[in-house]
Amino acid sequence: MSPVREDAPVVVVVGAGPRATGLLERIAANTAAGYGGSDPAFVLHLVDPYPPGPGRIWRREQSPLLWMNSMAEDTTLFTDETVEIEGPVVPGPALHEWAGIEGRAFPDRRTQGAYLRWAYERARATLPPGIVVHEHRTRAVRVEGPREGRQSVWLADREPPLTADLVVLTLGHQEAELAVEEREFTAHAAREGLTYLPPDYTADTDLRGLRAGEPVLVRGLGLAFVDLMVLLTEGRGGRWTSEGRYVPSGKEPVLYVGSRRGVPYHVKLGYRLEGELPELPRFFGPEQTARLLAGPGPLDFRTDVWPLVAKELGWAHYHRLLTTRPHVFAVDRAAFESGYAAADPYDGSLDAFVRRAVPEAAERLDLDALDRPLAGWTARTQEEVQARLLAHIDADLDRRHDPAHSEDLSVFMALLSIYGQLMRLGDLGSWWHGFFSFLASGPPGPRLRALRGLAEAGLVRFLGADMTVRAVDGAFEARSASLPGHPVRARALVEARLPQPEAGRVRDPLLRGLFAAGARATADGLLAVAPADGRVRWNDGSTHPRLFALGPHTDARGAGAFTRPRTNSPAFRQNDATARALLAVVTGERGAPGAADAAGAGAGAGAGVRDVARDVPAGPPAGPSAGPVAEPSAGPSAAPGAEPDPRPRPASVSTRTSAVKESVR
Repeated sequence: MSPVREDAPVVVVVGAGPRATGLLERIAANTAAGYGGSDPAFVLHLVDPYPPGPGRIWRREQSPLLWMNSMAEDTTLFTDETVEIEGPVVPGPALHEWAGIEGRAFPDRRTQGAYLRWAYERARATLPPGIVVHEHRTRAVRVEGPREGRQSVWLADREPPLTADLVVLTLGHQEAELAVEEREFTAHAAREGLTYLPPDYTADTDLRGLRAGEPVLVRGLGLAFVDLMVLLTEGRGGRWTSEGRYVPSGKEPVLYVGSRRGVPYHVKLGYRLEGELPELPRFFGPEQTARLLAGPGPLDFRTDVWPLVAKELGWAHYHRLLTTRPHVFAVDRAAFESGYAAADPYDGSLDAFVRRAVPEAAERLDLDALDRPLAGWTARTQEEVQARLLAHIDADLDRRHDPAHSEDLSVFMALLSIYGQLMRLGDLGSWWHGFFSFLASGPPGPRLRALRGLAEAGLVRFLGADMTVRAVDGAFEARSASLPGHPVRARALVEARLPQPEAGRVRDPLLRGLFAAGARATADGLLAVAPADGRVRWNDGSTHPRLFALGPHTDARGAGAFTRPRTNSPAFRQNDATARALLAVVTGERGAPGAADAAGAGAGAGAGVRDVARDVPAGPPAGPSAGPVAEPSAGPSAAPGAEPDPRPRPASVSTRTSAVKESVR
């Protein structure tokens, strides 16, 4: 290792998990290609209490029963020829290639963690000798400093602070201070000797208070619930027979579970799409997002954006039906396509056209019914709810593994395309992310079949939709709209979901300090960033010239740390743009596109840095079973500058080639 001069520039990266690993890979790739000069020299500090590479979510120290929520072939940390970046493409193996496992397997999270650790070590080993990396296994608690000068990064376990020319925050999913109801339930549990587990990452939750044989109320039927279910059954010694029957250990509690929708997330699709692909994006692409961005005032998702989203999803659905079941249409293909394209999604004419063109309601795409399958339905007994949910699970398993219903996979492809477009619009609230996760980020088939088996074994009892909980003397009491008049009481309550930070409830002291200093926060407590290169946006409309942020704690959260191969990943585009912006500053590189702007005190996107959020077909990557998108919790709490170019752009080639087909495996 070459010695570094005492006055060498310093970059501090807070968070050393998958997103930081991807950034490090891009720094290594760009410097190897000569960006930043022939002998770049600076110091890079990585701050994270968890291991570099896997971070918190993917670390080895967790149960091997916890799976990834994606197939091994759908997970890569490396660029390919579909990725539109200024820097060099440096291919690498996807997870299944690296691990030597079947591509359609769902590995445990520790396997993914080993892959991420290897990718981190590979990236670090390929850095030029002049870039020296220091690892700090601790938390960063504060960042401060003048916009025109060096920044101080205070660590939890040392004085003085690290002094940095540039700081990058790759903090991952954030924890939140308890909401009002959660505080009330915590106090009630303490007074009454009950057990209350607020929202948390399930792998880190202490489950010992959930006693064998006793009822436990669980609010949430998403991926955090799947983890909870596994840890409280197989994790306590239960086993499955070869016939798929669960044999209890006797240590399991009985889970009474409900949620807003009242049903589990849709199971992963179990087949590949064959034949003609829909043209995506078609009705919600760069031209439409540019018009939305150019409009006056802030956007309302349901009023301004959702009609276009619904039209795009409908196009994917009906395009596939025109190929597989053309007899369900009352008009020919040309008439349907022209009429659908001309219909306005905002004034009701699109819905009216579809009703005329597709007479059978069962063949139409009903997004409201998909989102709320139990809406308006009630039962007289819990046994009726149980039967309805078991039938729902059976139908979901059958349909999502039957290529005769390949319109579902076509809609999934459209969801991925839409997710990429929405990144250009910034943060539009949490509803869309929940809808996307419900349809596209559900559990693998074996997990949903296990849920059914546990219900048959009497260890899971379904409560239905719109579940509410209140504190009563000596217990928690749950009710649901599906089972009115039949409350269920228990001494334990689990909130099976990740924390949802919002403005004023962010727990991380580093982020709280930045917001107090003038960094812009969204209503959901996300850090606002310039979409082009991740520079932090300030309340006065500027971007901070020395502070960057990447990942789900930002309003560009749609881009996860890793993703499916050959999908022009927005995360990789962001990583490359940010890496080049960092290098332009610390090496004084002036010949590279955008370098001069990136180095300026008021820099935003940089003139030559492409808009990494435009016309992106790829959705968020596969996350762990705790949630749809996974990043390490690496910050202290573990747990508008440059705008996008509003000009219409041509659609990315990868949305019309085999790249999309690859992305839906």
